[in-house]
Amino acid sequence: MVDVVIVGAGLAGLACAQDLVRAGIDCQVLEASDGVGGRVRTDNIDGFLLDRGFQVVLTGYPQVQRRLDMDALELRRFDPGALVRVRGGFHRVGDPLRRPLQIPQTIAAPIGTLADKARLARLIIDVRRHRVRDLLRRPDVTTAQRLADVGFSSRMIESFWQPLFAGIQLDPSLEVSSRRFDVILRMLVIGATGVPRLGMGAIAAQLASTLPEEAVRLDARVVRVDASGATLADGERVDARAVVVATEGPAAHRLLGERVPDPGSRAAACCWFAATSPPVRGRTLILDGERSGPAKNLAVMSEVSASYAPPGRALVAAAVPGRDALDPTITDRVRDQLARWFGSTTSDWEHLRTDVIAHGQPAQGPPFAPKRRVALGDGLFVCGDHRDTASTQGAMYSGERTAAAVLAALDAGVC
Repeated sequence: MVDVVIVGAGLAGLACAQDLVRAGIDCQVLEASDGVGGRVRTDNIDGFLLDRGFQVVLTGYPQVQRRLDMDALELRRFDPGALVRVRGGFHRVGDPLRRPLQIPQTIAAPIGTLADKARLARLIIDVRRHRVRDLLRRPDVTTAQRLADVGFSSRMIESFWQPLFAGIQLDPSLEVSSRRFDVILRMLVIGATGVPRLGMGAIAAQLASTLPEEAVRLDARVVRVDASGATLADGERVDARAVVVATEGPAAHRLLGERVPDPGSRAAACCWFAATSPPVRGRTLILDGERSGPAKNLAVMSEVSASYAPPGRALVAAAVPGRDALDPTITDRVRDQLARWFGSTTSDWEHLRTDVIAHGQPAQGPPFAPKRRVALGDGLFVCGDHRDTASTQGAMYSGERTAAAVLAALDAGVC
């Protein structure tokens, strides 16, 4: 018997295990797949580093600052702002506070009116000035309604905000909670956006490296949990004083039933291409501001981190959020879209892989309430981004909250 069994070695489960181990608790993490990280993993395909979908890390997140050694991860940063594809060209939209020299380009970009650009600056200042707890207390509406209430024109919303937050929140229609929008926008503008030099999977690997080697078991799929332990697919029983289900929301619902309702799913896909040269130079995020196809975000990952591609090659990631991600023809549709952007050179691009992720994030529409219950009673606990915000911050913070709840229950002798 162990003190605690944790089902799932994603960021939430690893953060929970990290805190419990530091408190002297004997933990066993059971992971169904062949590696740690859950949705945050990286594969090496012929020298190209392919994350499981297009992902970034935001250094503004408190959990990122608290748990991760960013120097060891060798974060490679995107430039603030974005290139927006609109009217057949690419136009720079910069962060007016961090890139003031780009203000003339931002003003000239055909994504909205001059008043829209002023509203953008005011909104950035607003979220920078308010603490996260205050942003989460604001009235909650959809992101689309929030932007309309600020006064943004439909052109600005459609050409800038929709493609930007379609990629971040997997929400092309801007249906997600405005509270969550404000929090994520704050993280974008107070910190850096980037990827570890060796891919997003390095985050989970770093967390796992802080645990005893025997603490994590891979290829150990749990099919049933109860107050006294977990049962694996092969019938093996792992007994424990407490059980933490640290899977994604739909899997937690399958294991725990009505105690954890299915949080809904937002899908995502990412088409990965190898090119002989980068179609765009620079460490920039490209947004589809003209609704030209299913890919809303594009990045040349080898420009951000040279380690993502072998020497002399470029790695292109085209991110598709929402229902389009589940279309069986999505790779061909993205190819057609990028051919319209970059011309005949794309015909020589090699398609490396398309990641289709049916559950990329929980739905989290309004009204959104973070800090959902993690202690379920009878020695059962749950953590994951579906208990807080759908983000690396939310996943790790839920793991922290759950570890604290487990420690309190063990100390009180109630499990």
